[in-house]
Amino acid sequence: MDYRIERDSMGEVKVPVGVYWGAQTQRSFENFKISTEKIPLEVIYAFAILKKAVAKANFRLGKLDEQKCSLISLVCDEILEGTLDEQFPLAVWQTGSGTQSNMNVNEVIANRGNEIAGEKILHPNDHVNMSQSSNDTFPTAMHIAAALETKRQLLPALQRMIDELLRLENDNKGIIKTGRTHLQDATPITFSQEISGWRNMLEKAKAMIELSLTGVQELALGGTAVGTGLNAPEGFAQAAAEEVSALTGEHFITAENKFHALTAKDELVFAHGALKALAANLMKIANDVRWLASGPRCGLGEILIPENEPGSSIMPGKVNPTQSEAVTMVAVQVMANDTAIGICASQGNFELNVYMPVCIYNFLQSVRLLAHSLDSFRVHCVSGIKANKEKMDENLQRSLMLVTCLNPYIGYENAAKTAKKAYADNISLKEACVSLGFLTDEKFEEFFCPEKMV
Repeated sequence: MDYRIERDSMGEVKVPVGVYWGAQTQRSFENFKISTEKIPLEVIYAFAILKKAVAKANFRLGKLDEQKCSLISLVCDEILEGTLDEQFPLAVWQTGSGTQSNMNVNEVIANRGNEIAGEKILHPNDHVNMSQSSNDTFPTAMHIAAALETKRQLLPALQRMIDELLRLENDNKGIIKTGRTHLQDATPITFSQEISGWRNMLEKAKAMIELSLTGVQELALGGTAVGTGLNAPEGFAQAAAEEVSALTGEHFITAENKFHALTAKDELVFAHGALKALAANLMKIANDVRWLASGPRCGLGEILIPENEPGSSIMPGKVNPTQSEAVTMVAVQVMANDTAIGICASQGNFELNVYMPVCIYNFLQSVRLLAHSLDSFRVHCVSGIKANKEKMDENLQRSLMLVTCLNPYIGYENAAKTAKKAYADNISLKEACVSLGFLTDEKFEEFFCPEKMV
């Protein structure tokens, strides 16, 4: 491989010919060959938005000339178009401040900008990193990436699932089935009521996620190294936030207290808590679906779900609830990510948190997993759910908990005796109630109306 010589404050470094990164990126690349997890491209794209916004703010404030601002903006646009993705090779497992990834972006912008200009105009620190520190840019990139990806990926996928459940709910009105609590028979419910519970779980989760993003849209930019704003001009923090808002179409503001913004990650903990709540709800919904579809002959069998692929390499004809299984595995991962993010946030020491790369890696993984699994579950399972009306009615008629509707007429104790006798003698509730002398045939038929119990 051919190399060129790049220099930083520590001396000379060999960098492969043909890449735009420089000495500091190369040092990190060589020193942190740990596993396969890379800084997510969503963070890199957030950095491109940030660097373009900062260049514009510095230009507005008279700190950066128009040519340098234009060059930085042009390269940032190339990054956002995805044409420079291979220029960002660094591992998640690097310095906890993300300094090396900030410098990776600075070096790529400077070297690519100089290539476009045909001369050495941009310096990665003096111009691309002007008015900034890695300590305020990395948390800012984290917040931009978290907010944008949640809004662009997760919330639309969540709304699509809500809409699908509403359709399913409307299509299944009037179908009465047995309810279940503690995995035991309970009083009746309509299938549409059961689905409405699923739908509202997701609506509540969506509202919580939207609420949680308010804090995420506060930016640390302007705090520089320790929160004091050293080397950033007056008005920079507000100007930079305004430029980020203009570039993204979302409302970002400068954080009121930069000392908090640099060292604390509580906004991401709070926001990911809402993601965990969604994961918990999806776990419940997916489990309900696979329980209700269990069978086909020896389970509940109250719903039919799409048969997407063979379920066994040894048992011919077996089909499994694979989409539910995928969703529940995603839920487990998101819950585990929440633990990691909480621990990361607890490790702010003095003026800086140094667990930021793994914190945002896990946050963005949760967003992607939830968004993709919602769409997969919706398309390949939920959209094809069919009520097995015959099985629902059979189970309903066999349920002993229908006896609850007799409480007002024969009392709780006598209703309990009726249910126990019906179960012990394997007879109907009517037969048990009449044989015990609690009601006549006619009165039982008058009072026993499952359709009025929902």
